[in-house]
Amino acid sequence: MAVKSKEADLEAWEEAIRIAVLAAGAGVLERLLTDVCCGKRDEAVVCACGARMQSRGVREKELRTILGPLTLRRTMFQCPDCGATRLPGDEALNVADTSFSPGLRRMMSRAGGNATFKEAAEDLRIYAGVAVGAKDVERTAEAAGAAMERWARAERDALLADEEWKQVEKDIPVLYVCMDGTGVPVTKTESAGRKGKQPDGSAKTREAKLGCVFTQTTTDEDGFAVRDPDSTTFTGAIENAEEFGTRIYAEALRRGLERARKVVVLGDGAEWIRNIVELHFTGATQIVDLYHARERVCKIISLLFKDDDKNKKLYRLKWWSYLDEGNVEKFIADARAAIPFDREIEEEIET
Repeated sequence: MAVKSKEADLEAWEEAIRIAVLAAGAGVLERLLTDVCCGKRDEAVVCACGARMQSRGVREKELRTILGPLTLRRTMFQCPDCGATRLPGDEALNVADTSFSPGLRRMMSRAGGNATFKEAAEDLRIYAGVAVGAKDVERTAEAAGAAMERWARAERDALLADEEWKQVEKDIPVLYVCMDGTGVPVTKTESAGRKGKQPDGSAKTREAKLGCVFTQTTTDEDGFAVRDPDSTTFTGAIENAEEFGTRIYAEALRRGLERARKVVVLGDGAEWIRNIVELHFTGATQIVDLYHARERVCKIISLLFKDDDKNKKLYRLKWWSYLDEGNVEKFIADARAAIPFDREIEEEIET
């Protein structure tokens, strides 16, 4: 009728056809899964206690997928000795103790990692036609994060226990390790009992420590180091410096720390970073990264020249050029020469 009248709402048509196609796909998937999860099995279902389990009929549950909701029918088995139950179909499909398919859990976790959980739920509805709640996204994303951390911890433990990597010849010209920390807002339960910067001494944030490892084999025409393409890997967590030190050290081992001819650690000069270097990266070259170095220079300029905007701009350009050239000693000499006879300012600048 709409076609004949030349009146069209293309967006409504798109949405209606997408809903119909997804529903049809969900129907096909439901029939396929029933064949997988129901009926006789080639192998006996065995309980954890060792007894052979017996079929107790079919059980149903709603499973939400990227195609939409469907009814999952699967055979339940029960142990005649201890009474424990198993649903082999759920185990085979990786949907035990969840009502979301693996594909949908992946989408929810990714969306939840890039936005607030409420925004992630709305994005999934708009982009994928999937209706889930913000709490669903939160629980799924947190469960995925916990699973990733268990996997990463197992890998770290294996790396730290393995001695074979120490026998490999060194073949990485330069291995870089970067570290930094930043405060992230947390709930009251997460910050309870922690010292912070609030007037009452409480904390509203916790520090997330982040790190990356990359390699360098070439320089550009001006002699500056060039990061190897696609060589950067990342790690991080909300944890204390000691735990993070083990984390970043294991990542560096995984990336070939013992095969590096030279190791460089980039940081902001914080004490906790220096302590990690002394413990795990003995002999590494420590460099204050340019961003933080410039930040410190700007703070010194503000202390020296206060409301003198002309000198602030002049010295910022001059002293940043010294940093770019690696001429830190010249900058320090100039800054010390400019310190006024003010003990309080002098101490702060020296720090």
